Amino acid sequence: MPSQNEKAVAFRALHQTGTFVIPNPWDIGTARLLAHLGFAALATTSAGFAFSRGRPDGAVTRKETMKHAREIVGATDLPVSADLENGFGDAPREAAETIRQAAAAGLVGGSIEDATGRKDDPIYEHARAVERVRAAVEAARRLPFPFMLTARAENFLWGRPDLADTIRRLQAFQEAGADVLYAPGLKTREEIATLIRAVDRPVNILAGIPGALGVAELAEIGVRRISIGGSLARAALGAVLKAGHEMRESGSFGFAGTAPSGREINGIFAGWGKD
Repeated sequence: MPSQNEKAVAFRALHQTGTFVIPNPWDIGTARLLAHLGFAALATTSAGFAFSRGRPDGAVTRKETMKHAREIVGATDLPVSADLENGFGDAPREAAETIRQAAAAGLVGGSIEDATGRKDDPIYEHARAVERVRAAVEAARRLPFPFMLTARAENFLWGRPDLADTIRRLQAFQEAGADVLYAPGLKTREEIATLIRAVDRPVNILAGIPGALGVAELAEIGVRRISIGGSLARAALGAVLKAGHEMRESGSFGFAGTAPSGREINGIFAGWGKD
């Protein structure tokens, strides 16, 4: 098993040239399936984890998130980054504390977003958002390894498709020291290209949404990292819902015909041994 520092160095190197997909498992099993498929790094998903607990996105605590992170980190030998939501608190010191706990959980990267989690006031005021990112960056810089801090501007996920403000925020996060910039919800080639021209840090794009561009086109634009958020978890839950409807409504079991065999899954997991 590589050390945390070795994982961190490898993770940082992935952002320096080319484009890579970082998929989002939500438990040990899905982490190992994705490692088996040859992905170079993994990222947790707040939505996928919450769904696995039978809760809506945003309804898990920092303590639960860190326990989950340790499970994903320990599941494979890949570098793992994490969706750390808004740092689990409004105060900058809470964002900083979340980064310290993330490092202690074995993570080599994580994101802090400017969404408040409140429907009546969903996005932090600009100066406050920057202050929170700066506190997270300062905590990351004190760590004994190169933790990759991703700063997220959430306008497009909260009904505020203001590209100019989104770029202004990401530029400020860049100046505050963020290593990676992320504006989930951007879809068009023009939006993404405009963002990339406006910043000088690696840009992460969310591709697990309807209408998202493919890997080749995103790479051509200059995107460094592509994540998929909770889309894999939603796809899996969708398969369960579809199978459940089939059983309840038609009394048939056709879904089993397209599922991987137990032998195939057993074969993949057999090499991991016992936890």
